Amino acid sequence: MGGFFGITSHNDCLLDVFFGVDYHSHLGTTYGGMAAYDSEIGLQRDIHSIANAPFRTKFEKVFNEMKGTAAIGCISDSDPQPLLIRSNLGTYAICMTGVINNADELIDKYLSTSGGHFDARTGGAVNNTELLAALIDQKNSFIEGIKFANDSIEGTASILIVKDDGTLIVARDKYGRLPVSIGKGPYGYAVSFEQFAYEKLGYEVEKELGPGEIVHVTPDSIEQMLAPLKEKKICAFLWTYYGYPNSVYEGVNVEEMRYKSGAIIAENDIKNGIATDIDYVGGVPDSGTPYAIGYSNRSGKHFARAFIKYTPTWSRSFMPTMQKERDRIARMKQIPVAQLIKRKKLLFVDDSIVRGTQLRETVEFLYESGAEEVHMRSACPPIMFSCKYLNFSRSTSEMDLIANKVIMELEGEEGFKYLDEYSDGNTERGKKLRRTIADKFHFASLEFQSIDGVVKSIGLDPCELCTYCWNGKE
Repeated sequence: MGGFFGITSHNDCLLDVFFGVDYHSHLGTTYGGMAAYDSEIGLQRDIHSIANAPFRTKFEKVFNEMKGTAAIGCISDSDPQPLLIRSNLGTYAICMTGVINNADELIDKYLSTSGGHFDARTGGAVNNTELLAALIDQKNSFIEGIKFANDSIEGTASILIVKDDGTLIVARDKYGRLPVSIGKGPYGYAVSFEQFAYEKLGYEVEKELGPGEIVHVTPDSIEQMLAPLKEKKICAFLWTYYGYPNSVYEGVNVEEMRYKSGAIIAENDIKNGIATDIDYVGGVPDSGTPYAIGYSNRSGKHFARAFIKYTPTWSRSFMPTMQKERDRIARMKQIPVAQLIKRKKLLFVDDSIVRGTQLRETVEFLYESGAEEVHMRSACPPIMFSCKYLNFSRSTSEMDLIANKVIMELEGEEGFKYLDEYSDGNTERGKKLRRTIADKFHFASLEFQSIDGVVKSIGLDPCELCTYCWNGKE
């Protein structure tokens, strides 16, 4: 995943961009980067790995190295960026969020027609942002180039560019799967994936870009270069998983959505007479907490934090390469509150169950700490497909997904003809899926939020939401 942030201003804006990019740290843990334009120095850039340290600590000295009245920055889980590009369109810095699934095909086509080259990484891989810039530079203007790139790419690309005149060009991806918002301040404009990032800096919401919309932003104005397209498919997983509690997408707040979703899960349990005698409801820290609050409020069951994530020294997810070490780190972060666990029947809500590896460790830890029962609820439906638009699921194979793995065990390849039934907890196949996963992980019971429940919680028209990872529908 990832996110970007930028400002064009009459004043030096590097500090604000530093804070704005830092507010996107929940969206990625691999690379951080900043680029700035100053009328005397020109364009500058700095990129660091943030795999084992926060963005803040890696860029705290950037103010000794860079300055500018326009700047952009990003958090990326894929490629180092922003990149500085010199082309027929001039010199500019560019970053993107999204994924290019047909990169190899586009690279081969570009090389066969241009006679050019790319800076290759280990194994011959090409930076997707460099490929994006090469596509844009095939045309004689940014508007034509961005439109050409978006039409050529299979996947998703939202784009942020700072030109060598201190202005910004911003483009939301073709189907609006990711948000792009613009805020107005006293000395210029801010562009952001996360609206709250510029609001915290004193900017007020000016507009959200529509699908495929392209704008040119100066310190004094926003000029529409390409009008938005009609079809929108914003990712529903933004609300269920990636969004920060105070994030707002399409006018819908993430925290409020999660309260509503938790309440719907509770209503289904009440309707079906499941887990009626639990002692406490809790969230798997931290993103499961608002769902648990919604569940508690609707069910009348007491909310409690039966275990806490230890954050003073584990403030971010430091993850070694070995799975055994990763599991150990995840386990070491969990500190039990024994008085809320021993001889208690507990129900936990997690934001999602993808592979289930860490969740198995969590449940074993709760039983070892004296829990009598541990019920589990997932705030999103069973994940059946790896995302091909945003790379949300990092599984190398769809068979790594726990739902698919269990379906294969139950029916083999034949079972994949009945994914709709497996997703629905009211069908015999759906009940069997839940019982089998519960048995594997020692849950007293397991239920998933329904797709209808997610859509209802968000409150947008279903045709405006992408639910591909749950039902495979485009």
